[in-house]
Parts: sequence; C-alpha cells; structure tokens
Amino acid sequence: MSLTRIFCQDKTISFLQRSFAADKMAHSYIFAGRQGVGKFKTSFQWTKVLLCENPATENNLIDSCGACQSCRLLEADSHPDFINIYKELIQFTREGKNKKTPVDLPIDVIREFLIERVSSRPTLSKRKVFVVNEAERLNPASQNSLLKVLEEQPAYCTIILLCSRLEKLLPTTRSRCQIIRFSPIEEDRIIEYLKEMGIEAQKARYFARLGQGSLGLACQWAKLELADANLYETKKELLNNVSKYKYAESLQLAEKFVEESKRIAGVWAKIDESTSKTDINRRAAKTLIQILISALHDAMKLGTEDAKIINFEQKEQIKRIADRFVPQQAAEKIIDCCKTLVWVNSSVNEKLIFDYLLLSLAISDRITI
Repeated sequence: MSLTRIFCQDKTISFLQRSFAADKMAHSYIFAGRQGVGKFKTSFQWTKVLLCENPATENNLIDSCGACQSCRLLEADSHPDFINIYKELIQFTREGKNKKTPVDLPIDVIREFLIERVSSRPTLSKRKVFVVNEAERLNPASQNSLLKVLEEQPAYCTIILLCSRLEKLLPTTRSRCQIIRFSPIEEDRIIEYLKEMGIEAQKARYFARLGQGSLGLACQWAKLELADANLYETKKELLNNVSKYKYAESLQLAEKFVEESKRIAGVWAKIDESTSKTDINRRAAKTLIQILISALHDAMKLGTEDAKIINFEQKEQIKRIADRFVPQQAAEKIIDCCKTLVWVNSSVNEKLIFDYLLLSLAISDRITI
C-alpha cells in the first residue's frame, strides 16, 4: 500500500503531495470526512512519506519508498516516531488499568500519549507524527489541553486529527489546523470492491447504498456477511416485520431487534478483536437503527422521479411504510431514530431503546391496534 493507491481520494492525495514537494506541509491537520472514507489510511501513508528516509518520485508524484528502515518499521507497527492515539489506550494510562473504554476520548489518553510526548525529539526519523482517531470524541477539556501544543508545536512534530463530525471540534481547535476534506466514495467503486471481497452483486449494492459513500462501513458489513452473521437476510426479515406490525406487537418486535443486535455483536467481536466489546455492542445496535432510518428515508422518496432507494429489493415493504407515514411523519420518525443513536452512545439500556423506537414507529394517524 502507498499514498498513490488510496481509494478514491485523488484530490486530497494530490494536495498533500504538492505540499510536500513545495516543502509547505502543515504542522497540524484535521482530516475531515464521514467514517470509512479513508482518513486513517491516508494519515498512515502520509506519515510514511513524512518519515521516509528516501521519498520516491513516480510520475512527478511524491511517495514513500517502502524499503527503508522507517517504512519497514511503520508497516510492522513498531516505529518509535509514530504515535497512533485512540480511546482504547485508556487501559495503558497511569490510572486506567481495568477501566472500561469510554464513549469520549479521555483527557488522560491525550495528556499521556500526546502532550507529554510532544517535547521529546524523534528517535529515528527527522519528524514525529501523532494521529488522533475519532477526534470528534474529544471533549472540551481535552481540546483545551491540546491548544497549547497546537499553538507552540515543535518544528519536528506533526499532529493529525481524524474527525467525522467537524462541528464537534471547537473553533479554536479548527483554526489552528489545516483542514483536509475527504469525499464520499462513489457507489460503483464500493460495489466493485465488495464483489472482489466475495460479496454477491445484490448484497454489494445494498451495503454500498446503506453506507452512503462510506467504504469502511460497507466493508465492515461485508465482513460480517462473510463471517455468516446473515446481516442481509436479517435486515430483510426485520423490515418485512416493521412494514406490517401493529401497535400491540411493538414490544415483541423490539425484543427481536435486541436479540439480533446481540447475535450480530457476537460475530462482530470475533472478527474485530481490537475493538472493545462495549463499542462492538454499540456498532451492532447502530447498524439496526441505521437500517430503520434507511427504510423511512426510502418511504419519503418513493414515487419521486429518479428515486434511488436503498432497500431496492423490498419495494413492497417500503410501500407499506410509505402508506403508514406521509413524508413529514417519516421525517419525524427519522428524528426519533437519530435520538436513539445518541442514547446508544450514552449506553442507555438497549431494550429500552428498541422498545421506545418500535412503539414510536407504530404510532401514526392511521394507527392499527
């Protein structure tokens, strides 16, 4: 893998390469874009270029050589001048042993893995690079603790904040970094990639549309499918039930969602051992909520010109949902779903979340008891 082979981010890659060639690299970056569009891969490959002993030029484009000691150590995940920061590091802080992985990126992680290490000079390379994952989870205290570093950053130091929600960063944080925006990935390219993974065409098309331009999310769901999580068939069954259930059946259907969420999380944990069990449970619940949002979104678009619905193979079920909710009502139900996504992040009991959601979705002007 190299910088020039990053998937579908040619404009961003070209900008970084030109800045390197002109020796006008920023000391601090914000890589902004939705989850799964290549922000971390780009930050890793950009780090390889910054730390490379012999940067290569191919077709007038700068890239890492891939052969020097620095490149080899990075690929082996053992370079002393590359610090990858993520919230699971809470376990390795001075006071963090046996602590559960939190929702936010803890200030202890930022303090011990970034602030305290910035002042020490590089060990092997001429530069030192810090990559902060999920920077949107930095709370105000953590961001404020970063400000002094961003204002008085050593010349040898590069900090890259990976952020999927730019509005979550304080204006003072944003103003001190160069913002690099990442675009959604084209649907056809995602479908092509998923088919190369071994996903059949119809499933690949569905996961690509559900991901809304996120190759990373689509790949996660594809891996679940290949691991026999049966996510695709589960979503078809759940949407079929949602399209015709009655108010009195709400809690029973909510229980079904809880069971499926736990089952999917169990498979997910086996294929992603590096992520905490708590976060895996959140991801599984969010995936099912996202499926509900996609159905409501499709119901709003059904009948419009050139409607490109996500659940293209369940038009009958989407039609039933559209018959229950006029577009304005569907939009209100989407808002309800988005509220529950916040609750998932806040570790609200999963059963209560799906009870609320299914009871809410059962209510309309044409309610059936």
